[in-house]
Amino acid sequence: MTQPPSPPSLTELRQEIDSIDEQVHQLLMQRGDIIDRLISVKQTQEVGSAFRPAREADMMRRLVQRHKGILPLDTVESIWRVIIATFTYVQAPFAVHVDQSLGESAMRDSARFHFGFTVPYVPHFSASAAVEAVARSKGDLALVSATSGSTPWWLALEADGAPKIIARLPFIERADHPAALPVFVVSRVADSAMVTEVETWSIRVSGWNAEIARAISPLAEVVAVPDTAFDGAALLVSISAPGSLDQIKAALIAAGASVRSSGLVGSHARRYTVPPSGKALT
Repeated sequence: MTQPPSPPSLTELRQEIDSIDEQVHQLLMQRGDIIDRLISVKQTQEVGSAFRPAREADMMRRLVQRHKGILPLDTVESIWRVIIATFTYVQAPFAVHVDQSLGESAMRDSARFHFGFTVPYVPHFSASAAVEAVARSKGDLALVSATSGSTPWWLALEADGAPKIIARLPFIERADHPAALPVFVVSRVADSAMVTEVETWSIRVSGWNAEIARAISPLAEVVAVPDTAFDGAALLVSISAPGSLDQIKAALIAAGASVRSSGLVGSHARRYTVPPSGKALT
């Protein structure tokens, strides 16, 4: 009777691991060589940040869809985020300006998880200060809260040529995410790099109250800050298709508010959620 093959020894398994580690390193260096050639092709002709929100959102979604095995998704996502951010930094150095007014640790965790330690981290004590720093830069990023605010920092994004909201982090949302704080990324990028699945609008209204807030909450995500100039509120509204600005305005008016002004201040990818079952929800 043929004897079954004996299991590999610990030495053999460790040699396999060492071989894989070497291959991973070789592939990373090959990626670096391609980035070096890419830099030569671009010849610094692109305007704004090298951050490519549409491409990155697609990459992260494909990462989740193909992932399997015992390696935690948190680890895989973090490794890829560091790879992407570091090679982006190599192409065109940038800094991450972070609003720490709502808490230092959570914002720092988000910045480090998504951009690693190679990209410079610049703390600020307000969202407006972080956005102003990006406006003065060529291609830096600002991270600000996507769910709350003490001042309408997004008003600075209304003007032509101003930085815009280009992404919402984390790209992949799930329970117990190590960098779960929802944040907007503000920067300047080429129009071709933008992802427009969700539009973000600055809307100023008068007559704002809790009843009006409840009326539009099923239609869009809203960050609201009191606006004394209009005796109402400055709103940052995230609208996903099939919703539209006209639909939001109609709902505001029907609920008793007056719409004073509106302006597109950016866009980002649709939220991509992975529940405990592991099957992604968009």
